[in-house]
Amino acid sequence: MKKRQFISAVLFAVWGFSTGTACAKPGAQEILAASDAVRNPDHPFGLTTTLTEYRNGKQTDVSTLAVYSKADKDSGQFRSLIRFVAPARDANKLMLKSGNDLWFYDPANKASIRISPQQRLLGQAANGDVVTFNLAKDYRATLVGEEEVLDGDRQKRNCHKLALEAIKPDVTYYHIEVWIDTSSNRPVKSRFYSESNRLLKTAYYRQYEKQLGAERPTETVIIDGLDPQWVTVLRFTNWAEREVPEAWLQRDYLPRFKPE
Repeated sequence: MKKRQFISAVLFAVWGFSTGTACAKPGAQEILAASDAVRNPDHPFGLTTTLTEYRNGKQTDVSTLAVYSKADKDSGQFRSLIRFVAPARDANKLMLKSGNDLWFYDPANKASIRISPQQRLLGQAANGDVVTFNLAKDYRATLVGEEEVLDGDRQKRNCHKLALEAIKPDVTYYHIEVWIDTSSNRPVKSRFYSESNRLLKTAYYRQYEKQLGAERPTETVIIDGLDPQWVTVLRFTNWAEREVPEAWLQRDYLPRFKPE
């Protein structure tokens, strides 16, 4: 009798543990990391980013960048080299992100200078917006709750709402709110704030396509926090798995960089 009771107790404990594990909800940091994995491949890659600025519905500027990225083995954060392709006045200028350091190189004067990730690059897109990054490495996430929000195509999505606080210096934004689809971990919407908690801009992640093994957003629409008629669209094309040589990610190598 005692043996039967013991076996029953063991089976109950195992069943209860398994059920509890299966039902456990992911934490805020896990949700954020899963969303990062939707945005970013887990291997070195390259792509083309086209930034288009609109004012009151009219195109006012456009810029094209070639981006080469790979994750650092120790930190897990991406390191990126960005080559300016167009317009012609900016062709072959470079931007390097190593850790949270950002460097700009102009071949005309052969000088590299440190720049701020918060500085605007074009329209509402900042320098830090065009480099590849994992939010979970630089921000502490808190799960605010679940909300139904409209995505960039005006469709309703049930989302986790996370509040992100910067845990490292020199990040692009001090505070971010993100909405992540509860069923797919796809990023849907973000709001970016200044240190004084002023809304800087709102971003929508759209046009999901199969790229490098997963459905990823191929367009980000950024709307100014004060003027909703000031919109910047980032489109991501020419995704390719590729080697990113370590030399490319060194500041001293920038004057010698030649695109393949």
